[in-house]
Amino acid sequence: MFHLLQTSLNSTDSSSYLPVAIQVFIAVGLIIFLTFVTHLLGPKRKTADKLQNFASGIKSHGDARQPMAIKYFLTAILFVLFDVEVIFFYPYAINFKDLGWNGFWAVLMFVGFFLCGFIYIIKKGALKWED
Repeated sequence: MFHLLQTSLNSTDSSSYLPVAIQVFIAVGLIIFLTFVTHLLGPKRKTADKLQNFASGIKSHGDARQPMAIKYFLTAILFVLFDVEVIFFYPYAINFKDLGWNGFWAVLMFVGFFLCGFIYIIKKGALKWED
């Protein structure tokens, strides 16, 4: 068995994947085994308090499927959108000397597009909270 686990670095046949397959098999087997053992050995006390949903100590009331204003989701999506756009400034900040004037004009154009999108969002009223 030890001979099967020793492979040369130049080997490209399927036997070179044997150590990976054995490791995956052992990992999946260990997960299944531990899940099964903890299910058998763990305590089983199903009281009314344990079966009740936990809501940070606040008593639950009403239905959880209440309509919610779209403004929360819109603000979150816009935040992620503009946050990801700001990430693109990092490569320019690292390589600004190497990029020269071409890089400067490219970043200036990017900022222009960025501001056009932001002005469009402001004009559409996407960030106004009052209805």
